[in-house]
Amino acid sequence: MDKNVSSSQPLRGEISVPGDKSISHRAVMIGAISEGTTEITGFLKAADPLSTIGCFQSLGIDHKFDGDRLLIYGKGLHGLRASSTMLDAGNSGTTIRLISGILAGQQFPTTISGDQYLVKRPMKRILDPLKRMGAKISATESFTAPLTIEPVDHLQAIDYELPIASAQVKSAVLFAGLYAQGITRVIELEPSRDHTERMLNLTPETKDGKTVISVTAGKKLIARPFTVPGDPSSAAFFIVAGLIVHGSELKISNVGLNPTRIGFLTVLRKMGASITIENERTVGGEPLGDLVVRSSELRTDIVLNGDIIPNIIDEIPILSVAAAFAVGRFEVRDAKDLRNKETDRITAVCANLRRMGLEVEEYPDGFAFDSKNNLLHNTFDSYDDHRIAMAFGIASLALQGESTIHDAGCVSISFPTFWETIQVLQR
Repeated sequence: MDKNVSSSQPLRGEISVPGDKSISHRAVMIGAISEGTTEITGFLKAADPLSTIGCFQSLGIDHKFDGDRLLIYGKGLHGLRASSTMLDAGNSGTTIRLISGILAGQQFPTTISGDQYLVKRPMKRILDPLKRMGAKISATESFTAPLTIEPVDHLQAIDYELPIASAQVKSAVLFAGLYAQGITRVIELEPSRDHTERMLNLTPETKDGKTVISVTAGKKLIARPFTVPGDPSSAAFFIVAGLIVHGSELKISNVGLNPTRIGFLTVLRKMGASITIENERTVGGEPLGDLVVRSSELRTDIVLNGDIIPNIIDEIPILSVAAAFAVGRFEVRDAKDLRNKETDRITAVCANLRRMGLEVEEYPDGFAFDSKNNLLHNTFDSYDDHRIAMAFGIASLALQGESTIHDAGCVSISFPTFWETIQVLQR
């Protein structure tokens, strides 16, 4: 599906964005291995989290949608059963990486794979620590899916210092730690999103400037309700839309404000963005609030690198769009992991920015460009990546003329109503 997007009148009104994808995945996983029925409110009913549900359904876990609630009928740590077919994680890297930690502790064999894009994504980052714990897990020669996991007598707790900040690796190890003998510790040099430890009620400690998260084998999980806030990564697209479409003022309600997820707000404010947070509160251990955005004259001359990159990795495509409409130079470094997403996002962002008329330097770990006037409308390729499609859909709202987003239907991965939400603000 191609989508035609024309330059927009001011965007006005109040919207909400879909539930947080990271929290939706984890709520299903924790619910499945908890004892009792887990009630999830605000679950993101999009392709990636539905892949997680599908995997657990194949493992014997029932679920039910009831209005805006999702019920997961958990069977405890050892209640999963062998699947009669290969598990299908679809396009979801979160699904395959996190569930591997749980499957490593089961007493039955499992094979899990995904679509033509997922099977190209690297899995060595989870294979290494899980194998250190004694897991019998194998991949292709290039360390990609399908993954085959064989049962072992028991896993062994380890202390694992993350070589790079990664919430997915951390979560896989913590889930495996529930099945390991002893106390498993994950040590972070730099913070990554902390939803797993919050949702498992684990208390991080700080030692020698490092964060240590510990989990004890056999920790019994009792079902409890989860409320999923609006996904800040999804909100980022409409925040930037409100900033770059002149005369806009909009409110985005019930957005998750977890400190490990909102580095992009800091970046945008440094660029001069008018973003106000109202009605801050905490629900289910997660902070959230309402964001009021007003169109702003943005200035950049920013280099994004180092510690902030893990916090903003998903928002770099839309931040690059904001910078394209700002004045100054924008540079991203230390973001090589962008090449391992649904597509090579560094190449995708650079190619689409060039179609807007910008001269972009591409590096192995990032890119850089200087702003210019008279940006061009064009046909932009989504590369079948939801964040690329949405980023350049937003850019098209501020370009003069009509642009086309090629393969725009991929937004269903995380934001099925994205194009309709734009229309709501245009009315």
